This record gives sequence, structure tokens and C-alpha cells, in this order.
Amino acid sequence: MGQKYAILSDIHGNRWALEVVLSDIEARGIRRLLNLGDFYYGPLDPKGTSELLKQYRMDTVLGNGERILYEATDANSPYLSLPFVLGQLTGKEVDLIRQLPLTRIIDREILICHGTPAHDSEYLLEGVQEHGVTLRSTPEIEADLAGISCPVVACGHSHVAKTVWLPDGRMVVNAGSIGLPAYSMDSPRYHVMECGSPHASYTIVDKGKRGWNIEHVRLSYDWEKAARQAEGNGRRDWAQWLETGRA
Repeated sequence: MGQKYAILSDIHGNRWALEVVLSDIEARGIRRLLNLGDFYYGPLDPKGTSELLKQYRMDTVLGNGERILYEATDANSPYLSLPFVLGQLTGKEVDLIRQLPLTRIIDREILICHGTPAHDSEYLLEGVQEHGVTLRSTPEIEADLAGISCPVVACGHSHVAKTVWLPDGRMVVNAGSIGLPAYSMDSPRYHVMECGSPHASYTIVDKGKRGWNIEHVRLSYDWEKAARQAEGNGRRDWAQWLETGRA
């Protein structure tokens, strides 16, 4: 077996879920950690999440949740938890976020991004239709990956873990969400994303003799505590998502 990579995405300030995931990664002896973004934004514990992430070396890319923190203002922001998050982070932490790249190539084999390689707020594997969310067609996915030769592309953003094989042999892996198993969104039209359970999710990839192996890991943690924190910060919607994995 080759080197194993732990792919983390969409923590959303859920320090309790992150603690369990990092403990599992350590127990497995995995040393390469890839962070796909959206690690602070949410009504949970962004400061605790920041302190925990500082203890680990990770290859990290920008998520739309990070961009929100330095682009939006309290006056015009539709993001209800923005004042809470900014109140917990230092100016230095926000400045560091600005420096994150949209993509990284890891060991010439894995490209990591948050949404698509070109856009941190678009889905790579999901299409939002009038009747709901569907898996995008192979040509649609290939179009967003034009010019990318890495055998593995890792993305997040939709919070739903899945692996998609492309005819040329490339694997596209959505790592799921560590900290938020469901949500609803109005753009590009109203839709919901649901994992169906409240477990924390991350993904392990490694190159075996016959190709790349993918393991989607789901872990129990104290999601009721996280839900109480969200409700205490005025987000009953987040509390429901956290406790049920349904939106």
C-alpha cells in the first residue's frame, strides 16, 4: 500500500466533530492531512476549531466559507452567523485565510479543491434541478476538470460523501462534511443537501496495487452538544441539521 491521505472538508467550526476525526486519523497512523476548506464558518466554535487546526500540519485550500469572512460585511451580509464568527477570530487569522489558494496538487497525484477547481461555491458532482439534486453527468464533470491530469480529484462543498469514477480512470472524491451533515440553500435555486445521519464524515485515500482505494469514514461524536451550541447562538436550523443529518 502507498501513503494514506486523510481528506477533511467542511468542518464549519464544529470542534467536537473535528476532535473525534483527528483522533481517528492519529489512531490509524495517517500523517498526510488535506483540508478542503469551510473550516470556521458556523454558529459553533470557530475559535476552538482554529486552535485545534494549528496543532496539525495540513495542505489547505480556500472554501467559500473562508471567502465570506473577508469579503462580506455586517451591513450587507446574508450570512447570519458572520458577526459571531468574526468576533471569535483574530485579524491575523482572517489575513491568513486570504492567502489560501483555490487548488493544490499533492505529490503530483491528488488535486484538492473546495467546490470545483475554478469556483469555490459551485458543486463538482451535484446538479441542482427544479425537482432536486442529482448526480451530474460524466461530460459535465469532465468539463470542469479539463486540463487536470491528476488521477484523484478531491472536493467538498456539498457535504455529501461520494466517489465518482471517470472513463479515463480518474477518481473524483467528495470527502463529505466533518461538521455539518445537512443544510438548505437558496442558490442557484432552493435545494437541500442531506447525509441522512448526524455522523462526522471524512475520507481516506491511498494508492494500492490495482489503483486508488477510497474509504469514506463516518464517526459518532456528541452532536447533541453541537446542536445545543447552535441553538444557543440563534440557529435552530443548524441544530436540526446537526442532530438529524436532515434538512
